[in-house]
Amino acid sequence: MQGGSGGEGLGFISSRKPDWLKVRAPGGPNYLRVKGLLKDLNLHTVCEEARCPNTGECFGDLTATFLILGDICTRGCSFCAITHGRPAELDPDESERVARAVLSLGLRHVVITSVSRDDLEDGGAEVFAMTIKRIKELSPQSSIEVLVPDFKGSETALGKVLEAGPDILNHNLETVYRLYPLVRPGSKYGRSLQLLARARRYGPCLLTKSGLILGLGEDWAEILQTMADLRGVSCDLLTLGQYLRPSHEHLPVIKYYHPEEFSELKALGEGMGFRHVESGPLVRSSYHAGWQARAAGRRSRVLA
Repeated sequence: MQGGSGGEGLGFISSRKPDWLKVRAPGGPNYLRVKGLLKDLNLHTVCEEARCPNTGECFGDLTATFLILGDICTRGCSFCAITHGRPAELDPDESERVARAVLSLGLRHVVITSVSRDDLEDGGAEVFAMTIKRIKELSPQSSIEVLVPDFKGSETALGKVLEAGPDILNHNLETVYRLYPLVRPGSKYGRSLQLLARARRYGPCLLTKSGLILGLGEDWAEILQTMADLRGVSCDLLTLGQYLRPSHEHLPVIKYYHPEEFSELKALGEGMGFRHVESGPLVRSSYHAGWQARAAGRRSRVLA
């Protein structure tokens, strides 16, 4: 079932979501435990800030994607629900609290991401490094995945993060080349690919990862070209998910992809050489992240 064009032009479809995008309301003891811990430690998660549809499931499984460097982004991507504007000062204790949360939850695999902080000289790279190091000290059994911004192309900033020793370096392309000016103002397609290429050159034991959200107006050929571009920089892991409009102030959904189309893209991606492709309507970058890492089968400490 090859996908259609994805919708040419600027028209958009009905806001009614298909049945396969429905999720259960969050709840249960584990969900409440994670919510309480985050509140007690004054921590943010991208799960909540970006209104992820899988928050209930992930919190219920005692997993969360920690959002560092505050909760206000200096960029205003037109698909993203995270608040943008002028960020507050850095919190000197944030890394310690994240590490304590990882220890308390007993996480096997932890994902750390951040807002973009173009106001900082290194884009927040030093805070990423501090957080990685402190997690290793408190919870050495945990594998660590970082989902980083582009650091405005700074190789020095990226190096700070990589030297701290994460197991997976994730940076999302999010969309196809043609749509970058519309979807990701302030970001550059080539710069994001370059970041992934630099990370790959850093060391053979590091896994690299990226993700796309579909339904913003891309066509099938553009999706495949973007996947090929990622394989061109030896990206190991790929996530593909459906764009869901956070509000009427964000870009409209041009197409809802059918689960069979996501299955076809998964097969095509694996044929291109990705070590693992997580593809489905509700997939997000850190959805089942630990399982994705183990499925890729590169590092023993990820598999442990």
